[in-house]
Amino acid sequence: MKLIVVTPPKFFIEEDKIITALFEEGLDILHIRKPETSAMYCERLLTLIPKKYHKRIVTHEHFYLKEEFDLMGIHLNRRNSNEPHDYSGHVSTTCRTLAELQNKKHFYDYVFVKPLFDNSSKVNFSDSFPYATIREMKKKKLIDNKVMAAGGISDKNIDIAKELGFGGVAVMSDLWEKFDARNDRNYLGIIKYFKRLQKLAD
Repeated sequence: MKLIVVTPPKFFIEEDKIITALFEEGLDILHIRKPETSAMYCERLLTLIPKKYHKRIVTHEHFYLKEEFDLMGIHLNRRNSNEPHDYSGHVSTTCRTLAELQNKKHFYDYVFVKPLFDNSSKVNFSDSFPYATIREMKKKKLIDNKVMAAGGISDKNIDIAKELGFGGVAVMSDLWEKFDARNDRNYLGIIKYFKRLQKLAD
């Protein structure tokens, strides 16, 4: 099962170092999600990440970065819902309902199903995807290696997503909460937690 990490919405000083360390530990894919931020800051972050990892990075904003930095691809969402004119390459998107998943899945390299869980401290399914809907998704064979579980993913529920047959999980705030930029002198805690997630996803 793929392990995808989505960046926090705001930049912070140690971010490039942590991202590089995650790639060194075997991170499959990184999604850069920085809503309402200047392209200049995204460019700066990318220049600080070794080029050899750029092919494993997907951007949610400023789609020209895909070509400029030779990234893996782009991710469509509510803010940026259309591909650039004449774009070719990897495209992923987010589905927030069963109907969206049914309509969009076959047009993209993979899709996020979000939010799958209430929050990262619980194993309850969200209102958007209650267990009855998950059963319907399985019955219609909509869950496969092109469908990534997102929203509320943590070490407490990765095994559930795996058992359901999702092709991967997208981890967001639960991972980044393991690093306090104001107080932590290193980022060993976040790396240790990432390794735990890796084992659960294997």
